Parts: sequence; C-alpha cells; structure tokens
Amino acid sequence: MKIEKFEDLECWKEARILVNMVYGAIHSNGRFERDYGLRGQVTDAAVSSMSNIAEGFSRHSNKEFAQFLFISKGSVSEVQSILYVALDQTYINRDSFNGIYSQAEKVSKLTSGLISYLLKRKK
Repeated sequence: MKIEKFEDLECWKEARILVNMVYGAIHSNGRFERDYGLRGQVTDAAVSSMSNIAEGFSRHSNKEFAQFLFISKGSVSEVQSILYVALDQTYINRDSFNGIYSQAEKVSKLTSGLISYLLKRKK
C-alpha cells in the first residue's frame, strides 16, 4: 500500500487510538476530569504524539520527518509517565493503566520503525 497521506500511516492510526483511550480514561473518572492540570498534561501529550506524526509527514525531507517522529515518541513517553500518576492517585485502575500503556508502547515501536526506515533512505 502506498502512503499518500498521514492518515495512511499505521503509527498515526495507533496514536489516534491512544488519544481516544486517554480521553476515555479521563471521562470515566470524575476526579480525573476535575484534575485540570494532570488532565491537560496527559491529553496534550497524547494529542502531540498524533499531531507530530501528521506534521512531520508534510516536511520536505526524511530527516525533518524523523525529527518530528522523535518528538512524537517523547510525547508518548510523557503519556506513559503520567499514567503512573493517574494510577497512584486511583484515577485509573491497573487494567486501564495496562491497556493504555500497551497502546502507547505500540505507537512508540511503530514510530521507531518508521524513523529507522526514513533514516536509511535518502531523499
């Protein structure tokens, strides 16, 4: 399959799922919804992971695209770190933590694979 738009990228599709999982966890716990600081930080990080993939796709070189993908990976790690806070504050349970964390890991691995591919190719 030829990649013609950012929506074709598997890492972007999986990042979109991650965003929805994060929002779902927030909406399932009123205390989490009212923790505006943590809620804002985790949603910003999740959306950043997805948005940086899209933004990088529109760049003129593989090197630039890869740089945005590195930023996306950093945002995914931020989501994972914040999940520990949410777990420790009992905003999410262990099952929710594991599911979202695993999805974040999937996004990170797919993004790493794309980075490796881009950096091996010259454009």
